[in-house]
Amino acid sequence: MWKSKVWNLTLLSTILRRRPTLLSISHFQSNSTSHFPPTISRTSYFDFLGNPNFPGKTFCSESAEKSHVHVRCWSCGNVANGSLFLFCDSCRSIQPLDQSVDYFQIFGLERKYDIGVENLEGKYKDWQKKLHPDLVHSKSEKERGFAAEQSARVIDAYCTLSKPLLRAIYIMRLEGVDVDEEETLSDPELLSEILEIREAVEEAADSQELNQIQSQMQEKLDHWSSSFANAFQCRKFEEALNSIRRMTYYHRVNEEIVKKL
Repeated sequence: MWKSKVWNLTLLSTILRRRPTLLSISHFQSNSTSHFPPTISRTSYFDFLGNPNFPGKTFCSESAEKSHVHVRCWSCGNVANGSLFLFCDSCRSIQPLDQSVDYFQIFGLERKYDIGVENLEGKYKDWQKKLHPDLVHSKSEKERGFAAEQSARVIDAYCTLSKPLLRAIYIMRLEGVDVDEEETLSDPELLSEILEIREAVEEAADSQELNQIQSQMQEKLDHWSSSFANAFQCRKFEEALNSIRRMTYYHRVNEEIVKKL
């Protein structure tokens, strides 16, 4: 019996290492871009298993080094008003992609975990009204390329910041903290808990039972999201990483529930 449970926990650990897609781009396209549906694939920011694959340069703090440099529009020569220069208000030309600008800067947000996500969609749509490739189809090939890159990056920024787990991973990497998404869970207590939850999901008789389990998972996600916020604010990065691990596994349970509903 004991050997069987150990085997089950080991198998569960292996299964749970799979990386689910945390946000369906098809869902995103059908809901968040009704006015300007993205025509750019986001696969460049996700690996082949669906993991967030944030470009390395994103986590470099180059903005401060560039703050003293006068950035000018490539088209009209107008000087940028600040470090964020995606679009020229003078000649309305889309600017080259600057990887040193992080996702928080794109949305005019302070770099912190707790943000007002309710305003993200409005700001996202405002950017797409300026940057979407469909709006520059008559422009030069050069500017159409800039539009494709800028639009894709704004999409990725929105997807990342609007999801607590992705936002937690991203902000930790901005701080230079490695988040090992391939780490095998070794906590026997959590493994046992997840195993029991998955069994409950499999044995659920109807959608009402599944909704109850989903509600419990959301409570756990909210708890560990709050735990992450506190640990990150105090710069207790090991505790923050532990919160991310918990959020990851509870999120995966929720995905299994969604598949069954």
